[in-house]
Amino acid sequence: MAREVWQESADNEAASAVFHLMQQLIDRYRVNRPVMPLVVAQAADAGAGPEIDARVERVVHQVHQANELRRVPVRLLDGAGATPYEAALAMVRTLSEKPWETRENTQYKNFSFPRSRLLGAIEQATATVVEQSDGNPVADRDERILEQLSRLRWRSGRPRGSRPWLALRQSVRPETFAGALFITLVSVLLGEIDWLLTALVGALALMGLAVMGLARRTAPPLLWLRRASRWFATTSSLAASSTGYPSDGWSWFSPSGSWRVIRARAAAVAERVADAGAGDEHARQFHLELRVQALLEDLRHNYRPHSLDWRRSKRTVPPVVFLPRATQDNGGILLINAINNVRSRRSEVDPLLLLASLPASEIMRHTPPLPPERPGPGAPSASSGARARYERWVDDLSLGQSPVAAATLAWVLLLPLSTEKLTHEHAHAQLVTHRVRRTWAWWAMSRATIAVAVVGSLLGAFLWAEHWRDTYCHGPLTGRNTDAIWAGKGDDRECVGVATAPEVLFAQGNDLELNGAGKGITFERIEQAIREENDGIKAGDAYVTIVYAGPLTAPEDEREATRKGLEELTGVYLRQQELNGPLESPVKVRVLTANAGADMLRQLTAVRKIIEVARRDPTVVGVVGLGRNTEESVQATELLREAGLPLVNTTNSSDVLPGRSNYFGLAATDREQTYALGLVARQIAEGLDRPHAVVLSRKKGNGDLDQYTVEQQKAGEEMLRKANFSLGENVEYDLAGGASLSTPLKTICRAPRVPDALYFAGRVEDVPALMEGLSATTGCSDRRMTVFTGDDLTKGTFDNSTSIATNVTLYHSSLAPLDRGKNLGFYPNAHGTLRRLAPDGESTALASGRPVYEDGLFASGQTVIAYSAAAALHDAAAGEKKQRSAAETWATLHKVELNNMPTGTISFSTDRPSVEDNVHGLNIVKVVLPGPSAKRTIVCGKPAGVAPPLTAKDCKP
Repeated sequence: MAREVWQESADNEAASAVFHLMQQLIDRYRVNRPVMPLVVAQAADAGAGPEIDARVERVVHQVHQANELRRVPVRLLDGAGATPYEAALAMVRTLSEKPWETRENTQYKNFSFPRSRLLGAIEQATATVVEQSDGNPVADRDERILEQLSRLRWRSGRPRGSRPWLALRQSVRPETFAGALFITLVSVLLGEIDWLLTALVGALALMGLAVMGLARRTAPPLLWLRRASRWFATTSSLAASSTGYPSDGWSWFSPSGSWRVIRARAAAVAERVADAGAGDEHARQFHLELRVQALLEDLRHNYRPHSLDWRRSKRTVPPVVFLPRATQDNGGILLINAINNVRSRRSEVDPLLLLASLPASEIMRHTPPLPPERPGPGAPSASSGARARYERWVDDLSLGQSPVAAATLAWVLLLPLSTEKLTHEHAHAQLVTHRVRRTWAWWAMSRATIAVAVVGSLLGAFLWAEHWRDTYCHGPLTGRNTDAIWAGKGDDRECVGVATAPEVLFAQGNDLELNGAGKGITFERIEQAIREENDGIKAGDAYVTIVYAGPLTAPEDEREATRKGLEELTGVYLRQQELNGPLESPVKVRVLTANAGADMLRQLTAVRKIIEVARRDPTVVGVVGLGRNTEESVQATELLREAGLPLVNTTNSSDVLPGRSNYFGLAATDREQTYALGLVARQIAEGLDRPHAVVLSRKKGNGDLDQYTVEQQKAGEEMLRKANFSLGENVEYDLAGGASLSTPLKTICRAPRVPDALYFAGRVEDVPALMEGLSATTGCSDRRMTVFTGDDLTKGTFDNSTSIATNVTLYHSSLAPLDRGKNLGFYPNAHGTLRRLAPDGESTALASGRPVYEDGLFASGQTVIAYSAAAALHDAAAGEKKQRSAAETWATLHKVELNNMPTGTISFSTDRPSVEDNVHGLNIVKVVLPGPSAKRTIVCGKPAGVAPPLTAKDCKP
């Protein structure tokens, strides 16, 4: 319930009646916005003395006190001036230029009076010019007044003092458009850029707002668009009073025409103001009524609906003006007449409510004496109630404003109070007022609420921005890219997914270079070159999108772990550059990079992001890569199958994955590799007495999800058995910051029977520790031993850190038979292409004196296989000058047959050949001697495609 703010006993019945009428008008304004009268209370007996008049005045004061503390905007006026005109004008100026009494305790902010201020500026300029002319007529007075208005910036009484600070405060208020825009700008920037840069931009914007706010208050840019100027140039009241001037033609889009109208009307008004100051009664009447019209228009604007600040919903009570004593001499009657005249001429209804008391001897009439009011049938008697008179007054408004009834003061509600009611004590009647409640709109749009909402929004935007930054590799507040996300924590944190935004660069900061003749060409440069090729595809070109997925990131101190991704991505780029450039394929290639994480331990995340991209982009026809076999590989391949995407695998040697219908592998499987190794192993076993072998493998559960070593272990065991080796118990080793082989090798080398052969089911990075152990561990260091292993050793360079023990002969399968392909021109062409990516002066020539494919740039085979995989996928996706869909590409891959590839013929026949008749190319390589003098010898091999199966005769140890 609203809090009571005032209580007092009614002095008499008249006081009670007037009080309740005023309270009803005020309190019901929220419900139906009734038209507001000019209420004039007067003793009904014209002969009543000063005591009765004082009682009427007391009623006005009592109503004023009752509403002063209840958030109703009120103003108590006391006319004072040398003439009635000056007194009335002073009261109008008081209402528009001085604060109202409830300015510190109001429903909403204080009223603004821009129209009244404009007229005040004209008055100020006119007074200055008239004063300077010393009363002598001046021919160019109008021009001088306009010049003075320009000096005043068309504003009166510009306050001094801490104006810049006030301008700044006004500019950043949250409920203003500029303030809301400023806060929104800071919120957006906070999510887009660093907080320090945001603070700098915010400070500059704040200074700009302050300067703009100060300029807006002191200078007249866009003056013709200001609210007051628009009213001044379009009101019909001035059109009639300035017929001798070009006073028509204001327009939003015509500054010069609008200026002519404003200046012409300003000159006309200034002329009338000067005449009014000289004593012209007609000019005074015009000046007063124009001032009243501006006041009422300002008040109406302060209550206008459909405003951005919801002011009409916030202001539920009208402004109330009190005139305790209105007479002809103090300008009170003249003011009431002016308000009545203006309202009678205008069609707009303003919210002003006025209560005045009139001495019994005064007559409430028009400024020019008019015939007295004739009471008509049913006219209320003096004893009728105040409410009844109000209802009758509302009914008679239309008649009162018509020409036939112009004698009446249509907007004046006269309350004749009988002496009996003014003197009859009514003490038992308690008059009470309650605080006017602020509306929900005030709470919803108050400064505190908006400030809390803005701060909350800013905090929420900041938190969301931090969340998105922590979730997405490119996650600003706006324009975030959801195809690449952050995975892991601390040192394991890496960006995983698909780089579909230019801001996502997996290789950014990675200075790893290609080997051999590729020296100087960094990972980052290859990624940039692919994007340049993508950007070179023109609108309207037919193209397909290939996604390369591989290990593109690694911890800072393990950059070498990304070499697989670097070399494979280089191969994909080489094919893209050929097809989009020299070969001028009718179907271009767009390449997207997808990072599956260090050692491809997050390939499921990457695959899911690839599928999301493919759903949005129908040009995605398949995936190249995923060349490391982990526990997630089967599931990743299955997800791609369900999404309708084929996978052309590069270096994955899994025996399980080839059974998937969407899997097309280029690398020989583990069983295919061990079959060829077995041809060598059987011949070695034949030369031994009771050949004995052991399988050494990485321990399951190292946390790296590596499935390659698991399958290699099984394939190695099978191969050794078939090669007639007796097998000792398998030995496993841990990974603890590297291969921990000391204890496992002691177990092997100090066993009752030291093996003649060792199958190493590990990774290339574990080989240095293996060789060091075999050459240093008692029992093995002085014994000739043969080590067999898989294709991962192809990536080894056998430098000082990977020396071969003098007593060890190493046999491993290779990823690709680089010497058996039909397109040896590929290598110099590829080198020429890559040289253009090297920094100036850093280009390295191919090694001389040996086959070009043995250069470190190509030796691992990963670049060549990735090149062939991209070629196969594009060949299946490119139709007759028209790209195929992913489903069509999948079906066509089974029919692909590329004869001119560096490793032979690339074919994915649906007929599953036996291990012996496999269509994958491979070589068996023999490595002997330690350190950089290690010698590689190709024992045997076969190109990719259909070829005679390898035999023991081909593979002599």
